[in-house]
Amino acid sequence: MDPVMMQFQDLGMGLVLGLSAAGSAAGAGVAGMAAIGAWKKKFSQNKPASFMLLAFVGAPLTQTIYGMIVMNRMYEITVQGPALWGIGAFCGFAIGLSAYFQGKCAACACDAMEETGKGFGNYMIILGMTETVALLVMAFTLGILGRFG
Repeated sequence: MDPVMMQFQDLGMGLVLGLSAAGSAAGAGVAGMAAIGAWKKKFSQNKPASFMLLAFVGAPLTQTIYGMIVMNRMYEITVQGPALWGIGAFCGFAIGLSAYFQGKCAACACDAMEETGKGFGNYMIILGMTETVALLVMAFTLGILGRFG
């Protein structure tokens, strides 16, 4: 294998995982801050805090797994080249952006759940719809990578 072309593959693999994980970290961080604020409010009122908020905080973490799945597929490809850098960059960015906005939606869900104590299922549906973007990007990227061999 040509070492220069192999570097493009390595860079693409690093980008898809790194950008996906960065989005997951940012999304979980935003949701986590909202959950802590919601719990603080409940604790200051001597009321029980909902453990269910952890489901919202953890939701953006799955996008890191999608990035890893694409990265593993890129590793299996025998044809290297600059295309893998671009695929990794754009796929990782899209998955990471999905995770970040899912975290922002989760933060709103934490606030609403703390305020009302209702709507958990509705909030999870919104988080699932946001996550669907990442799933579609992963699926379509795996289809494109299938053409490389």
